[in-house]
Order: sequence, then C-alpha cells, then structure tokens
Amino acid sequence: MVVKRWSGLLVLILLTWIPASTGAQSSRPNLEGMYSDPPATAVGSFCFLACTDAGIDRLNALLDDPGNDARPFGELQGEARSYERESIRLRLTSAALMTYPIDQADNPSFLRCEPPGLAQQMFMPHQLEIRKRGNDRVEFRYGEWEARRTIYLDGRKRRANQPPTAMGHSVGHWDGETLVVETSGVAAGIAGWPQLLSFSSRHSDQLRVLERYARSKDGDTLLLTATMEDPWSLLEPVVIKKIWRWAPASKIAPYKDCQRPT
Repeated sequence: MVVKRWSGLLVLILLTWIPASTGAQSSRPNLEGMYSDPPATAVGSFCFLACTDAGIDRLNALLDDPGNDARPFGELQGEARSYERESIRLRLTSAALMTYPIDQADNPSFLRCEPPGLAQQMFMPHQLEIRKRGNDRVEFRYGEWEARRTIYLDGRKRRANQPPTAMGHSVGHWDGETLVVETSGVAAGIAGWPQLLSFSSRHSDQLRVLERYARSKDGDTLLLTATMEDPWSLLEPVVIKKIWRWAPASKIAPYKDCQRPT
C-alpha cells in the first residue's frame, strides 16, 4: 500500500477544527447533540482513543518522507505511537513511573467493574452526548457506563469540605464558540493516555484538567483538547486530544455488559 496519498491530510483535518472567527460567532454557541467514533480518516485512525501533537507531528514527518512511500500506513502509525508513548513517559514523575504502565489486572474498571474516573472516561472510545440543562449548566453523558457529568456555567465554587469524586467538580465558560471547562476535586485514579488500556498511569487527587471543546466549521467533528496537570504524577502539563464524529442517530444503550475477569 502506498501511503504518500495520506501526506498533508492530518494538517488539513486539524485546520477544520478551528472555530469560525470571533466576528461570525453567535452569542449562544451550540455544541448540543450526539457524537460518536472519529471520522474514517488518517487522523481519525491515529486519534481513535486519544492522541498528542507530538504523535501527530511524528506521523506527519513519516508520511512526508519519500523513503516511507512503500511502507504500510499501519506500520508508520505504530512507529508514531511508540514515539508518542515515549514523549509521555518522559513527563511522568518517578512516583508515577513506579507503576507505569498500569497492569489492567490492577485497574478497578476491569477488575471490579467500577466506572472509570474522569481521566479515563473522557478518552473512552464511545459516544459523548452534550445537552444544556437550563441556563446555568451543561450535561455530558458518556457511552461508557452511561456516566453523566455536570458542567456548571455560573462559576460556582467547589465547597471547601467537598471530598474528591471520580468525575470531579467542573465549571465552564464560553470562549467564543469553544466551551472551556476547568475541573478539580478529582479522586486519585488512573489517567488514560493515548492507547489508554495498555499505557495508562496513576494520578493523584491534585489533578487539574483544562478542557476545550470546539466543533469544526462544517459541524461534522468535535475536538477535545485537554491539558492535564498533576504535581504528583507529571513533571509538566500534558496535552491530550480526542475527536468525535457528529452522530445524531446514535443512541447510548444501557451499560450492562461488564464482566469481571475469572
């Protein structure tokens, strides 16, 4: 398979995520609706679970190299994933590296069928439904475990005595047509980096996540850019991206298929 025809598509698709200019923005941006698997494109394949700019840049470089014209796309993608994985590993603290990568036998979601926390849930390969709930909040509903999450738009603070929870406390605001969400108060758990089932790591309850959700100009895709900070597990912030495809006919079915390992 000749892969040169993919060259440049990653950059092209990334450009379609840039929201319309501020002058063209409405006062009430609309991200509402159902989103599902990423588009069937090179970047959609690479970012099926999640991805980083480092991984995308590496894949672009491999695709642009004439010496790789005869190599299968899957082989180039695998090489870019290895590069991406190493770039994340170098940002982990010694404490996080002690249990990296997490053995899935130690992952409560796999071992005891417990719903995953925010740092895994947001990257799961299932649907995301976004709905307004009045004027002061937005609800995210995930296909994995039918998990629900409230994003408060009125700036309300997390209570001082509120214990950490799996999904944390999220407040949001609009930056033009981009929904910006800041989350804290997340209970210690597992962070799902790209290839989350194979190369995840632990995080502490000091985790803070800054999410930006932007819909493409044509409305066909939704891009999440998540900046994750945790002084216990990360030497510096890590930025993870994920793509969903607009899927208005998709439905979230009751989650009842989890089976504990025997």
